[in-house]
Parts: sequence; structure tokens; C-alpha cells
Amino acid sequence: MMTNLFSSFDPMASLVSIQINWISTFLVTTIFFPMFWIFCSKANLMFSELTSYVTKEFIPLFKSYKNIIMFNVLFMFILINNLLGLMPYIFTSTAHIAVTLSMAMTLWLLFMIYGWVNNTNNMFTHLVPLGTPIILMPFMVLIESISNIIRPITLSVRLAANLTAGHLLLILMGESMVNSNFMIIISVSIAQFALITLETAVAVIQSYVFATLSTLYASEI
Repeated sequence: MMTNLFSSFDPMASLVSIQINWISTFLVTTIFFPMFWIFCSKANLMFSELTSYVTKEFIPLFKSYKNIIMFNVLFMFILINNLLGLMPYIFTSTAHIAVTLSMAMTLWLLFMIYGWVNNTNNMFTHLVPLGTPIILMPFMVLIESISNIIRPITLSVRLAANLTAGHLLLILMGESMVNSNFMIIISVSIAQFALITLETAVAVIQSYVFATLSTLYASEI
């Protein structure tokens, strides 16, 4: 029985001292890898269409396809986990701040270390936009530094908050049907189906936004 609204996001459900909720994160492998063993499967065709579209979006930012592979994998990983979270009794790992912040912080640290080691002058020039008056330069350096530091936080909170909000709304609508009459149950069920459709679009959009913003941050370096 649900004790509170956030119990569906609790990763502490355990079986034989193993946190089984986190296993849902690795369900990606059951969907992602087998489709390469089936010739012209529907999943393979859908994956090809998605990756080709995402690659076209990322090409203007990079000169090499090698840099795009990582962001394609990142996009597909977040997308499949977001969609799996819409299934009943599956823990939404990408709605947990521990997962999203870990991904965002890892990418941000990699970008920063690579940028400051290999493109030090370029990193300094980003702190002071072109045409900034001399008197405002110290303030611009402070503002740009803060905006750069909070990037992993905004990336992770944006993804987790959008997924959590939709799931909480579905839970609230489901609880409103308890001990209700037939007409209310039908009306709420129709509204839930519409909301699930919207949540599917949010799952796709948020995975695309996360991958695109990560690409933009990498292209600056």
C-alpha cells in the first residue's frame, strides 16, 4: 500500500538485501542489444530513424562522427529509461536526482577537465563576452562562472522534475478514483490516457533536451 506520493520513487525496496528497484535501469540492455540480432526488425528500424535524426541535429556542432556516438548513446539510454518508467511497476530511475545528477556531473567534469587542459585560452575567453566594458569585466567573470557551475544542476533537475511531476499527477488522478462512482472513474480514466500520451511526449522531449544541451556545452570547448 502506498504510504505517500513519493513512495513510487523510493529506490529502497529490497529483496535479499539487494535494491531491486535499480535493476530497472539495466532493462535497457534487454531492449537495446537484442534488436541488432534480428534482420530489419521494427525496433532496429525505429532506432535507425531516431539516431539518424539526432545525428543530423548534432552534426553542425561537431566536425567528427566519433564525438556524436557518445551523445547518441546518451539520448537512447535516457529515452528508453523514460519510456520504461511509464510501464506499471517499473521504477523510473531517470526521475531520481541521484541518476540524473550523476550523469550531468560526470559529463560536466569531463568537459571542464578537457577544456581547461587542452583549450585554456578558449575557456578564459568564454568568461568575458566580446565587447564587454572594462568596468563590467569582473562582474561578467563572476556571472559566467556561476552559470557554468550550475549547468549540471539545471540539467539534472530539469529531467528529474519533469518526469516526477507527470508521475505524481498520474498517482493523484488514480487515487481520486477510489470509492468514486462509475462516471467519475470513466472520466478520470480518459484523462489518464491523455496524460500518459503527454508523458510519452515529455519522455522523448526531455531525453532530446538533455542530450542536446550536453552537446552544446561540449561544442563550446
